[in-house]
Amino acid sequence: MNYKIRAIREKMKLQNIQGLIITNPLNIRYIIGIPVEGTVIINKLENIFVTDARYIEEVNNFLTINDGFIVYDSKDLNDIDYFGFFADCENVGFEENYVTFHDYQNLLRKYRIKNIEETENIIEKQRMIKDEKEIEYIEKACHITDECFTYLTNFIKIGMTEKQISLEIEKYFLEHGADGLAFETIVASGVNSSKPHAIPSDKIIRYGDPITIDFGAKYNGYCSDMTRTIFAGTISEELKNLYNFILKNQLKATKEMKDGAIAKNISRMVENEFYLNNYSLIHALGHGVGLNIHELPYISHNSQTMLKENMIVTNEPGIYMPGNYGIRIEDTIRIGKLESEVLTKSSKEIIVVDPK
Repeated sequence: MNYKIRAIREKMKLQNIQGLIITNPLNIRYIIGIPVEGTVIINKLENIFVTDARYIEEVNNFLTINDGFIVYDSKDLNDIDYFGFFADCENVGFEENYVTFHDYQNLLRKYRIKNIEETENIIEKQRMIKDEKEIEYIEKACHITDECFTYLTNFIKIGMTEKQISLEIEKYFLEHGADGLAFETIVASGVNSSKPHAIPSDKIIRYGDPITIDFGAKYNGYCSDMTRTIFAGTISEELKNLYNFILKNQLKATKEMKDGAIAKNISRMVENEFYLNNYSLIHALGHGVGLNIHELPYISHNSQTMLKENMIVTNEPGIYMPGNYGIRIEDTIRIGKLESEVLTKSSKEIIVVDPK
């Protein structure tokens, strides 16, 4: 049986759940292994995947008998089949953080469930620990992102717009083996860099601008996430000092990110250092990365999560001065037993592009 299903079944027992309905496409991809639409149904005896004619051939070719799935074409099922899936299940779990109220009502009607239960992110929590294949895909996504950054340091010129740079990133990813963007790229220059989630605009890169680039590739469904702040033509002493302060804290946090560390302690360490220097960390220090660009665990001052080996997280301290400038430095990191591995290898030395 698929080891992921075995682990989910063990967690179901702990929650006294005999059945489970999975409809979140990312959770389905995690379990099935390919991007197909459908519903995964787990009951006391069977693992079932219900899909439609568009995916039947692909699923049957991909899944083996060892995966332990019965595959149904939805057109071959009737109301009696759906009612029967959970006939002997007292409690059936659903994805409460994904299912809408309308979908919830449909689940009750379609399956005639006796008692439907929230599952407290049963699959999302399992997804926090990556297996070797998942790590391989994330490493590849990070490698493509690193190569793109090297290309950008030669491509970016004063007089270009933020949109031009953003479009070039997507083009590079598609031409170098990525599925595409892991998320909408942030390119924020000059005063726009003070906005953590700025949208690339027609603003022109000007001499002396900091340029914050937050971007990531997706490879075989898995994401990378990296931010570098570089400088157009020159860098002032004020910005140099701020950059080095952020980098010092980012490197310090990376050293603390290892198996057994508590997420909130790492975040509070950085927040305290910022506070002592009259700055604020206005967003989480980091987050999990995998099939989704933001997933469990979160690295923040109120997160009780204990980091575990082979979690993949980000480390992204930033300081933003509204209407002025901002600087953020971010890496994707694999949590290790004794120390962690930074998967985004791009230089964090101060980089000045197009020096004229």
